[in-house]
Amino acid sequence: MEALQSGSNVLFVLLGAILVLFMHAGFAFLEVGTVREKNQVNALVKIFSDFGVSTIAYFFIGYQVAYGMDFFSSASALSANNGYELVKFFFLLTFAAAIPAIISGGIAERAKFYPQLIASALIVALVYPLFEGMVWNGNFGFQEKINNITGADFHDFAGSIVVHGVGGWIALAAVMLLGARTGRYNKDGSIAAAFAPSSIPWLALGAWILTVGWFGFNVMSAQEVAGVSGLVAMNSLMAMVGGLLAALFAGKNDPGFVHNGPLAGLVAVCAGSDVMHPMGSLVVGAVAGVLFVWAFTMAQNRWKIDDVLGVWPLHGLCGAWGGLACGIFGLEAFGGLGGVSFAAQLIGTVAGILIALAGGFIIYGGLKAVTGIRLSEEEEYEGADLSIHKISSTSSR
Repeated sequence: MEALQSGSNVLFVLLGAILVLFMHAGFAFLEVGTVREKNQVNALVKIFSDFGVSTIAYFFIGYQVAYGMDFFSSASALSANNGYELVKFFFLLTFAAAIPAIISGGIAERAKFYPQLIASALIVALVYPLFEGMVWNGNFGFQEKINNITGADFHDFAGSIVVHGVGGWIALAAVMLLGARTGRYNKDGSIAAAFAPSSIPWLALGAWILTVGWFGFNVMSAQEVAGVSGLVAMNSLMAMVGGLLAALFAGKNDPGFVHNGPLAGLVAVCAGSDVMHPMGSLVVGAVAGVLFVWAFTMAQNRWKIDDVLGVWPLHGLCGAWGGLACGIFGLEAFGGLGGVSFAAQLIGTVAGILIALAGGFIIYGGLKAVTGIRLSEEEEYEGADLSIHKISSTSSR
């Protein structure tokens, strides 16, 4: 029975890792469909390359920073319990590698290739695992201190803040340091060009892949068969639908908003998906859908933040909302399971934002000073595909 339980846990976590790995294809195609045609190849190559770099960075440094475990042991030792620790690494790696994939969409169309790979390595080796370990492993007494102050730990079941919030707020720093795409705004700050998505079908495919994979992201965060809960699946479903319908109406049928709305809901529900009531999750997702539409529009039109895919509104702001919402809709008074505190959620959320912003400005600011992080105006005009990869996405060009 012990061997069966151990093998079942390995299979469970492995399936979760595969589903979240497939989400990276969703990140890629969401970006492919959103950027202009001359930058599609770059989107595909960048996200796949980022995953490779992230794996090496997390394997040798990041996982040890977060959990104090390395892999400098014999294969026989590592394969104990059917190799559970190995598939757990694989699963958590797919979360870590999501950070560069999130950032990629914000800095699209004008970022240099190799400096971005260096940034990805540093983020996954140091910045992300620093906060990951604080929340999910209690490093530096972080959870203990919050519990002493508020009476509860900071609760982030599947990473509204740990993954999405951190990725979104690092992306904001990177986007601000890069500046807007050439020709996007006039000197007076008015919009000069809309830069419409190149392919709604590719964008939609990316959104669908992410949506399906997200159920592995959330449900398999239990990390063992005994902890799996249908409540997590139902809460994810209701938040997804809430985000979708809210973005449909708030975004006035715009296909970009329609396909990002469910993702906004799923980002927001990650933190409290194991403790909220499905009706509460529907509300959380709906608020996230409206929040994304409003924040994306304001960032592009008013604040002149040229975040191509809207990753800061989607992952940064909706992630922050999810962290806070867990402390509201996870309460028994709102139909949740309890054991959470809004004060604890506020402290943890703010801490994640501050660490992400500091890490983002330090890493991208340093790279900007040393190597530069932006393509030349000529390279940007020609497009990242030809400038960096020497090939276009279609044979006709």
